[in-house]
Amino acid sequence: MVALSRFMTGEKNINPAQTVIGKGCLFFEDSCSARYLSSMSNYQDSYPSEPLLRSGDQVRKSAGELLSLEYFEAEPDSMATQAFSQHHILINLKDEPHRLENWRGGQHRDFTFSKHDIVVTPAGLESGWRWHARSKCIVVTLEPGKLETFTQSELGRLLTDQQLLDLPHFKDEDIANAAVMLLDALQLEGSSSDVMFESLARVFLVKLVNKYGDDRSDDITYSDKFTAKHYKRVLDFVANHFGDSIQIDDLARDIGMSSSHFSRLFKQVIGDTPYQFLMRYRVERAAEMIANTKKPLFDIALSCGFSDQAHLTRIFKQFNDATPKLWRKQNAL
Repeated sequence: MVALSRFMTGEKNINPAQTVIGKGCLFFEDSCSARYLSSMSNYQDSYPSEPLLRSGDQVRKSAGELLSLEYFEAEPDSMATQAFSQHHILINLKDEPHRLENWRGGQHRDFTFSKHDIVVTPAGLESGWRWHARSKCIVVTLEPGKLETFTQSELGRLLTDQQLLDLPHFKDEDIANAAVMLLDALQLEGSSSDVMFESLARVFLVKLVNKYGDDRSDDITYSDKFTAKHYKRVLDFVANHFGDSIQIDDLARDIGMSSSHFSRLFKQVIGDTPYQFLMRYRVERAAEMIANTKKPLFDIALSCGFSDQAHLTRIFKQFNDATPKLWRKQNAL
């Protein structure tokens, strides 16, 4: 479990229960905003040694956008308690069960870690470890903002601010095998590794969110009258018509609201205005076409609902800090 963290002090006998980042909010409550998470370390910056395999080194940028995967083996050691800005999922691949200690949310757990056992730690939750045998594990890290975009735009689901259930220890052969397939994809040669990794990353996330995503209940009204069912209808409408001319009135009419009421509730629940949501969706589809096809940019612009190539370029840069031409150069197969 060398992937879990490093000693911030570099000392060997540090108490794993020592807090490196002071106790504060555990999740994304009102006082635990994105600004609170951004003050935390990234998981990848805290490894005590280099991984044997790292997705960021193996696949093109666009293929690794959804998640990061590292594979580690490490001698018995421990880590200090620390909170990170990313969710992290630990999957044990060691054949022999071994002892593991975890200081998590102020509680100490001492248990046996068996093959394909999994630990899900949501972003912002302080966690410290001591492992008593040589480790062999996969660590998957997820950026909360990217997970939110994926679940909303591709699954049509609204998660709570915490996003993932707090699961300190469980076994799931399906999730573990999906992670192993991701690891196998990293070891392929050539562009096939990129294609396989990106496809399998989506499979992994769908399985993870469907089983362990922390959903907002459909029974709860998030605002006056805007629920997950309304959101799903908006998403379906955009997915089916993003290449056409879409007006805010069209979206509002489809769910039976006035344009002003719909815009206000949508912004309150989703965080983007309906226009921003539509543009983000179009840019995501355009980015996929740019990276995975040789279609001219002008044709892609029209296919995704932009008026011309200049319109695509202007909006694309707002979301990706790169022009479509540069994006294709960096991410093309």
